[in-house]
Amino acid sequence: MNSFGQDIAAGRRFEFGRNWSRFLRVLDDERIQEATKSLQGMLDLDRLDGLSFLDVGSGSGLFSLAARRLGARVLSFDYDPQSVSCTREIRRRYRHDDPLWAVEEASVLDVGFMASLPRFDIVYAWGSLHHTGRMWDALALAAERVETEGVLFIMIYRDRGWASVAWRSIKRFYCSSLVGRALVLSVFVPYLVVRGLVADLCALKNPVRRYTEYKKKRGMSRFHDMIDWLGGYPYEYATPREVIGFMESRGFALQKRRNAEYVFRKSGPGTRRSASGTSKSSA
Repeated sequence: MNSFGQDIAAGRRFEFGRNWSRFLRVLDDERIQEATKSLQGMLDLDRLDGLSFLDVGSGSGLFSLAARRLGARVLSFDYDPQSVSCTREIRRRYRHDDPLWAVEEASVLDVGFMASLPRFDIVYAWGSLHHTGRMWDALALAAERVETEGVLFIMIYRDRGWASVAWRSIKRFYCSSLVGRALVLSVFVPYLVVRGLVADLCALKNPVRRYTEYKKKRGMSRFHDMIDWLGGYPYEYATPREVIGFMESRGFALQKRRNAEYVFRKSGPGTRRSASGTSKSSA
């Protein structure tokens, strides 16, 4: 049994790939289009022609597909063998035998593997680094793979104090056993549904649209995201100030932030930091 299998058997890790394999059953062109639009919107680019794209923790492979459709050369990798299988299945369905899209099984925490990679114009690690168990190490290693003037696009769970501590305990309990999983699902799925219903009614919104229009959020599925949220362990988090400070200390400038999503640009050798935190030419 490999280290991933040992983690699952010991209740130290959620089977993300198993959840993603179920998501593939509902994947359609509309979801792919929404994922592509969200990538374009955060990167402020209509096309990625001529650019290289590293998908760190590719999960379902949906955003690797989006990047490839936009013209990027793509390398996807994931630690979870089932996630790797999902990514390969999406490539088989939509980009069969595409020589400009490679898929590998590896960990972002594998220093040797990461050092063997070239640098990329875009490094994408949306919601994967905080599930490694060593988030800051993972973030540092991902940042090292960004080309000068390239960008790092990440999502890191926001530190919400006691609520984050409580959710970490819930997620750990979910992964601990079949009983833990059943109890968490039976208690918290209704809780999340009712909480959403109350929020929508208080805001005078149609609660049905929370489900029917959810695919407009990056092409995702509310049901599969709910399971991902409840079981997603290891689970780490940070304040925006901590994330931004960590990246700035490594020569990155924040280009865009939306909630827990960040796009950083790696400064070139001819730039310096201004007092306001933006990059300026030293010439």
